[in-house]
Amino acid sequence: MIPKPWKALAALGSVLALAAAAPQAHAQASRLSAVWANEGGDKVLRHEQRAERNNAVWDGGTVRLFGARNEVVNFALVLESTAGANGVSVELERLVGPGGTAIASPAGVRGNAVFDFVGRNIELFVVDYLQIRGLSRLSYENYDERHVPSKMRVPNLDPYWGNSPQGWAERPGADRYFPEIAVPHELKPAFDVAAGNSQTVWVDVYVPKTAPPGVYAGELVVRERGVPTHRVPVELDVRGFTLPDSPTAKTMIVVGAFDVGERYTGQRFYDTESAAYATRLRPVLRNHWKMLRRHKLTPAGDPGDGGLPLPADTVERLQGRLYTPEFGYDGPGVGVGDEVFGIGFYGTWGWKDADAAEFHRRTDAWENWFRAHAPHVERFLYLVDEPDTRDARQVARINRWLDLLKSNPGPGRELRAFVTTSTGNALRHFPKLDITANWFSVADPAVWERETSTFLTGGPNRAIYHYNGKRPATGSFAVEDDGVSPRTIPWAQWKKGIARWFYWESTFYYDFQVKRARQNVWTTANTYGSDDRFDPKRGRTGYNYANGDGVLFYPGTDTQYPEVSLGVNGPIASLRLKYWRRGVQDADYVALANAVDPVATNAIVQRMVPKVLWETGVQTTDDPSWRLGGVSWSIDPNDWERARRELAAIIERGPAR
Repeated sequence: MIPKPWKALAALGSVLALAAAAPQAHAQASRLSAVWANEGGDKVLRHEQRAERNNAVWDGGTVRLFGARNEVVNFALVLESTAGANGVSVELERLVGPGGTAIASPAGVRGNAVFDFVGRNIELFVVDYLQIRGLSRLSYENYDERHVPSKMRVPNLDPYWGNSPQGWAERPGADRYFPEIAVPHELKPAFDVAAGNSQTVWVDVYVPKTAPPGVYAGELVVRERGVPTHRVPVELDVRGFTLPDSPTAKTMIVVGAFDVGERYTGQRFYDTESAAYATRLRPVLRNHWKMLRRHKLTPAGDPGDGGLPLPADTVERLQGRLYTPEFGYDGPGVGVGDEVFGIGFYGTWGWKDADAAEFHRRTDAWENWFRAHAPHVERFLYLVDEPDTRDARQVARINRWLDLLKSNPGPGRELRAFVTTSTGNALRHFPKLDITANWFSVADPAVWERETSTFLTGGPNRAIYHYNGKRPATGSFAVEDDGVSPRTIPWAQWKKGIARWFYWESTFYYDFQVKRARQNVWTTANTYGSDDRFDPKRGRTGYNYANGDGVLFYPGTDTQYPEVSLGVNGPIASLRLKYWRRGVQDADYVALANAVDPVATNAIVQRMVPKVLWETGVQTTDDPSWRLGGVSWSIDPNDWERARRELAAIIERGPAR
């Protein structure tokens, strides 16, 4: 314990040091009323001012992180102002560790250089906010308030939604602004914090594979109108193990080339062999794919008609060349090719009516191409999206394709077939199907355990995917959902043996399915579904109303809404990407710990995700479509950080001798 007089002297020394750092002529009092940090999963809404004293990464004065090599660790700096602060900026240039080893980033980055990740190990993002004006009905059921995310739940009432006498205005997050868009600080070098508000600055730190274990220290500096007003110590404890380049929790994310082309260039459709594509759209798509890799996520496949040859940039990413310094990439998975590819995504392949000879020729060509150029890739023919199994003609057509695929005497026989349908539907209607993809909010555990086991034992190429996310079975990707929600999904994957998690779209800027509108995603949280009325309990609503659904990236250039355009050739990440990456990296921890002590590891998994996916159960098997009750996992990110610390301890302990 430091005696009080010495504490006073230490405080005086800090004040003098701060004064010395800023020329006296420019000295100014800070207009920020509080500066603090959390892990990031605790979403601080724009109107909130809480000045937390401690949490998993913040002891009241210092940010304390830990992580493995080849991991991206993060924290959120929260700046509060009661009176309003102008011209604010934040810098964290380097963390210095054993032997003077530095984890740092180059200075003076501007414009498109934010997509060059070589040597760029510390990234700062000024977070933009979106107003939540209605509940995401597509992302969670709301017949029971416990299904609703915590910040949108009506407080202090019987949880059954139908008995609620209260309305939209009672929900804590109603019409509030949620943190969502991670704008690189270089693109927004100074910002204001309005009176009575807070502002989050997100910090990512990539730990290189070559970093020696030990404590790395640095100082985060907050400036107001160019003058330093706050200095925050940052410590990073680099552990003595390395996360794999190929994630344990496999993913598959769609990047819509049509929507990207329209927003960035004003042209929706391109010939991928044209000079216009090569000069205008290809650099933009490359930056999307690099950004996914930086978040340990994988792009999905072919948006075209299922024909060969593949565009050169697709070959680059499948073979791993795109993810190298030659193309401005460093971080997790350097030089590693993408691991999955869907042919004719969403059933866009153009030879559905081919006879057997042509069908076999096409599938042989695809399988031969992968064997020769990217044998590691998990590939499949995307037969159709969400078929109606009540339509006998549609079912028969799909089974014809399956028969043609399986009867091929050539190499094309090994090409797998994929349909977004439930595992039970596959067993009942598509017995030769290789890969299913499920999406549900509740399910009958006994039925799903039986159907899952039956399906997986039915053939050597079988796999079960899941997609999107819906409470209470898993966390969702709704903007207003808890910050830990995307983090839960890779834990659910591990626990229930889900081969891959599929997210249906990351750049759904034109809602052609429902709205028939090109939306300004920078200013409107509602990205999918109808917004046709105000409901006194749900707020703005309509058919499948959802906030953020289909949008994980925000357009760095926007020709449709030039007033919000940042003018860069690549995407701006959502915080939901970062929450998801945290879970993907957690799954790597789980896998490494499981190799050392499976009993202790599985106990941690069971504690963190007691009931996920079909384990969630139903209220009655007579009607297995609903259940009362909330999610099983903790929504406190501090609990998740404690679990990660426990897993790290198991990994470092090593196998028993």
